[in-house]
Amino acid sequence: MPGVILKSDDHFDAAYRRFKKQTDRNLIVTEARARRFHETDTDKRKKEKISTRKKILKRLFMMRRYESRL
Repeated sequence: MPGVILKSDDHFDAAYRRFKKQTDRNLIVTEARARRFHETDTDKRKKEKISTRKKILKRLFMMRRYESRL
Protein backbone atom coordinates (compact mmCIF):
# COMPACT_ATOMS: atom_id res chain seq x y z
CA MET A 1 0.00 0.00 0.00
CA PRO A 2 1.25 3.47 -0.78
CA GLY A 3 1.92 5.80 2.07
CA VAL A 4 3.66 9.10 2.61
CA ILE A 5 5.68 9.97 5.69
CA LEU A 6 5.53 13.70 6.31
CA LYS A 7 8.60 15.63 7.30
CA SER A 8 8.44 18.71 9.48
CA ASP A 9 8.92 21.12 6.56
CA ASP A 10 6.60 19.34 4.05
CA HIS A 11 3.65 21.11 2.55
CA PHE A 12 0.38 19.33 1.96
CA ASP A 13 0.56 19.81 -1.81
CA ALA A 14 3.97 18.18 -2.08
CA ALA A 15 2.91 15.23 0.06
CA TYR A 16 -0.29 14.82 -1.94
CA ARG A 17 1.68 14.82 -5.21
CA ARG A 18 4.01 12.10 -3.85
CA PHE A 19 1.01 10.04 -2.72
CA LYS A 20 -0.65 10.35 -6.14
CA LYS A 21 2.58 9.23 -7.86
CA GLN A 22 2.72 6.15 -5.66
CA THR A 23 -0.90 5.22 -6.36
CA ASP A 24 -0.38 5.70 -10.10
CA ARG A 25 2.73 3.49 -10.04
CA ASN A 26 0.90 0.74 -8.17
CA LEU A 27 -2.19 0.91 -10.45
CA ILE A 28 -4.47 1.15 -7.44
CA VAL A 29 -6.95 3.55 -9.02
CA THR A 30 -7.34 1.53 -12.22
CA GLU A 31 -7.81 -1.70 -10.28
CA ALA A 32 -10.39 -0.06 -8.02
CA ARG A 33 -12.33 1.15 -11.05
CA ALA A 34 -12.21 -2.32 -12.58
CA ARG A 35 -13.55 -3.87 -9.38
CA ARG A 36 -16.17 -1.18 -8.84
CA PHE A 37 -19.02 -3.29 -10.21
CA HIS A 38 -19.19 -7.03 -9.64
CA GLU A 39 -19.37 -8.94 -12.89
CA THR A 40 -20.75 -12.47 -12.81
CA ASP A 41 -19.28 -15.33 -14.82
CA THR A 42 -22.34 -15.29 -17.07
CA ASP A 43 -21.78 -11.63 -17.90
CA LYS A 44 -18.10 -12.26 -18.61
CA ARG A 45 -18.95 -15.11 -21.00
CA LYS A 46 -21.61 -12.99 -22.68
CA LYS A 47 -19.19 -10.11 -23.25
CA GLU A 48 -16.54 -12.48 -24.55
CA LYS A 49 -19.03 -14.06 -26.95
CA ILE A 50 -20.09 -10.64 -28.24
CA SER A 51 -16.50 -9.52 -28.72
CA THR A 52 -15.54 -12.68 -30.64
CA ARG A 53 -18.60 -12.26 -32.84
CA LYS A 54 -17.59 -8.66 -33.57
CA LYS A 55 -14.05 -9.76 -34.43
CA ILE A 56 -15.33 -12.45 -36.81
CA LEU A 57 -17.75 -10.06 -38.51
CA LYS A 58 -15.02 -7.45 -38.88
CA ARG A 59 -12.67 -9.99 -40.42
CA LEU A 60 -15.41 -11.17 -42.78
CA PHE A 61 -16.22 -7.60 -43.79
CA MET A 62 -12.56 -6.90 -44.52
CA MET A 63 -12.21 -10.08 -46.58
CA ARG A 64 -15.30 -9.23 -48.65
CA ARG A 65 -14.02 -5.70 -49.13
CA TYR A 66 -10.68 -7.04 -50.31
CA GLU A 67 -12.31 -9.58 -52.69
CA SER A 68 -14.51 -6.93 -54.28
CA ARG A 69 -11.40 -5.03 -55.36
CA LEU A 70 -10.08 -8.03 -57.31
